[in-house]
Amino acid sequence: MKTHHLHAELKIECAPEELFPFFSDPHNLEAITPPWLHFRIESASTERITAGTEIDYRLRVRGVPMRWRSRIAVWEPPLRFVDEQVIGPYRLWRHLHSFEPVGRATLARDWVEYAALGGPLVQRWLLAPDLARIFAYRSRALSEHFRVQSG
Repeated sequence: MKTHHLHAELKIECAPEELFPFFSDPHNLEAITPPWLHFRIESASTERITAGTEIDYRLRVRGVPMRWRSRIAVWEPPLRFVDEQVIGPYRLWRHLHSFEPVGRATLARDWVEYAALGGPLVQRWLLAPDLARIFAYRSRALSEHFRVQSG
């Protein structure tokens, strides 16, 4: 199985201890997911995210409805957590979120390892551009949210 990687990072003007609680509420996922994905949480196994939490949601990718279930495999507040796809469109989806203190700010990093059906053309023309667009939206949404919160 050929895997691909995506890396994104964003400096946010607050400490990891202030940033991490945002990610502890599963409903904040909707706030940082692009509206064109029609992302909706159906259920979460816990009210606050922790190790072992499973989250079921629906979304549309290029208009195709999909179900997705993620499980939190690693939960180490306020420095990192890992979500993994249990059910969904990818053959593999492992997403490490890390939060590194940089002075009074936080360097928030996303490292995603993924694999999907289809060959290099699907990766080049569909998956890679879609994921880049999704993570660009996410960075803007986080920047706006925390600028308002800390400003």
